[in-house]
Amino acid sequence: MPHRTSTSAPVHRTSVPGASPHAARRRRHRTALATGALAVAIAACSGDGTMLRAEPEPVRTLDVTSTVSDGGTVNAEELEELAFEVRASMDDPGASPDLRDLQLEHGGEPVTDVEVADDTLRWAPGQLEDGEHEVRLLSVPVPDEPEDGEGDGAEDGAAADGDGDDTATDDGQDADAEVDEDAEVIETWRFTVDAIPPEITLTSPDGAVVAGDELLVAGTTEPGATVAIGSDEVVADAEGNFELTLDTAPEGELALVATDEAGNTSDAEVSLITVPSRATVDEIRSVHVSFCGWAASSLREPVMELIDAGLINAVQLDLKDETGKVGFDTQNEFAERIGSNTPDCRVNLEAAIEELHGLGVPVIGRVVAFADPVLAQWAFENGEEDLAVQDENGGLYTGRYAGFGNFANDEVVEYNIAIAEEAAAMGVDHILWDYIRKPDGSSARFPGLGDTDPQDAIVEFTRLAHERISPFGAEHGASLYGISADRPSEVAQNVPRMSEYLDYVAPMTYPSHWGPGEYGVGNPLMQPYDIMEATLEVWLEAVEGTDTRIVPWLEDSQYPISLGFDSRERYLREQIDATYDAGINEWILWDSAVRYTSSGMRLPD
Repeated sequence: MPHRTSTSAPVHRTSVPGASPHAARRRRHRTALATGALAVAIAACSGDGTMLRAEPEPVRTLDVTSTVSDGGTVNAEELEELAFEVRASMDDPGASPDLRDLQLEHGGEPVTDVEVADDTLRWAPGQLEDGEHEVRLLSVPVPDEPEDGEGDGAEDGAAADGDGDDTATDDGQDADAEVDEDAEVIETWRFTVDAIPPEITLTSPDGAVVAGDELLVAGTTEPGATVAIGSDEVVADAEGNFELTLDTAPEGELALVATDEAGNTSDAEVSLITVPSRATVDEIRSVHVSFCGWAASSLREPVMELIDAGLINAVQLDLKDETGKVGFDTQNEFAERIGSNTPDCRVNLEAAIEELHGLGVPVIGRVVAFADPVLAQWAFENGEEDLAVQDENGGLYTGRYAGFGNFANDEVVEYNIAIAEEAAAMGVDHILWDYIRKPDGSSARFPGLGDTDPQDAIVEFTRLAHERISPFGAEHGASLYGISADRPSEVAQNVPRMSEYLDYVAPMTYPSHWGPGEYGVGNPLMQPYDIMEATLEVWLEAVEGTDTRIVPWLEDSQYPISLGFDSRERYLREQIDATYDAGINEWILWDSAVRYTSSGMRLPD
């Protein structure tokens, strides 16, 4: 660690050979004085003409000290105590020292705020700019004593001008003084002030850390500064970069101390967010699993077999679904208040995360935000109607749904984000929103929205969700209506604007969602490759120029087969082929029954 100089010690210190450059300097200068001025030889004759020897002139000794040595460096702590002091003493106890001939000069200009006592001259600058400084102690010619009755201003070193205006400062130093050309330099101090503490900017950790894992702490600070975390420390390189690896990530606060070469220090505290474990993949290939699908071994085990076969590398688990229920053991007070924490089936989320992470498989937590019949119906039953989307008459809006939460209501927004935040803290690797939109239809009303465009409100929700989720290191995605790429006003999903806050968008481009002739495809339901190819082209244009990936939902259900398509395997394979042909190697499969067609799956070439 750099040498630190104590600044609380007295300033009267004597130089010691080999001492720090910050050590005090002390010098003695002996000067003969007569009647308080510089010494003049005095001789006289007796009445009979006998030459009498003059009494020896009193001799003044100057004891010069400073808290910085010539060529030293002063840090912030030392600058507070920096002082230059001259103490005068006489070898004749009856004589008083005269300090009028002494002057301090800083940077070529006289110092005007010197403190002068009976036998001491002292200057404590307090604050000085960073950089090189020079202070000199000078002996200057003493002005002639005024004739009797000519002004009072010469007393105590004060100067008087011809108009009788007293221009001396309170301490007796002339505010308009100039350095005398005939001045004699008694002492010089050249030193550097370095009082700006080193800044610390961290580049790692960025986001949550895994409890128990090694932790890389990296960033930048002042070149040559020492960065310490507890007993671990490292010196920053010539560019100010530093890296320090801790054996395990600490809980709570990470405290850093940076000390530069001058001894200035700065502290930084970083609130660490830890998660139990984490799993990541570069490209998502996943399947949807509901609460009950994970709880039932007959449905969960085939999903695990898909993982073992390498056909999927991630699992999408519902956290809050279209029923408005929360499918894990949430501690959310609002969920308890409205009764959404009582699903028919419950996922042991901690155990699911541990099991899947043990296989290197990330968990994608699906949160259905605003399609929420539990919340909407509770709101109308309890006199809190503004929590729900209303119809044009102020009643509960249903349309073809069972109820929608009001995205213009802060309490509804907070409820949904808090659910996602809670899951992310438990180790869920992705938060994948669904139904972050208004219900389709023109008669819905949103209390509190005012003149705000619904698209703006949904973008703001996406931004706020990103802000709250990103510290946990979870990826952020949103399931969006297929038509939103080129018709954002339909359900208030503006894809380019939302993409600013999303790692990926998951368009629901199911063939069964499109009517005849959509995007030039005569019968989308029976032409899965063609409609997927056409829709993905539009979606790629919608996110062009952003870093947002496209992870499309693909349809793997019995529905097309019930309407005449000949093979579920081929139905899925055509969608996957079209996705890969579009340059997208990611997908999530949907089947509400959680039964998937492994023979229709394939990996990218």
